[in-house]
Amino acid sequence: MKNIFRRVASKISIWTGSAFVFLGAALIIVVWALTGPVFNFSDTWQLVINTGTTIITFLMVFLIQNTQNRDGKAVQLKLDELIRATKGARSHYVGLEDLMDEDLLELDKEFKLLTQQPGAVRAINKLHEKIQAEHSRRMTLTKAGSSLLNMIHHEENTSKIDSKPPANL
Repeated sequence: MKNIFRRVASKISIWTGSAFVFLGAALIIVVWALTGPVFNFSDTWQLVINTGTTIITFLMVFLIQNTQNRDGKAVQLKLDELIRATKGARSHYVGLEDLMDEDLLELDKEFKLLTQQPGAVRAINKLHEKIQAEHSRRMTLTKAGSSLLNMIHHEENTSKIDSKPPANL
């Protein structure tokens, strides 16, 4: 059911967004306006256009929202993939669309400040480089420490085997 709705909503959105449909809608309004004097601009004459446009608007809201939701999600996924794949990108920016409005406003202020003060951008980039260098240094130390512990553990096991007297004697 969802897949059928998605396909129908997508096709209707494309169709209703065309110039042909817009011109058709404009033509309906012109014909309606021109028939006003024929119907003495009666309440029924007004009710016809009001009812028709209300029904169409009501249905289109759901179709447009469905299309917007899918398009927005696709764009977010593409941006998340670019962040993930870009070396040096701040991966904690993936999923920002889920933040509260106040948090998004704070980030917006931060970015505006960064663009107004180029020196701040350089300072933040330098800080980011220092953080990455420190992270790399710590990872190297961790690996070296792990290798050293493995060597010590291996030597202890080897010396225990060497210090055991032969069982046959």
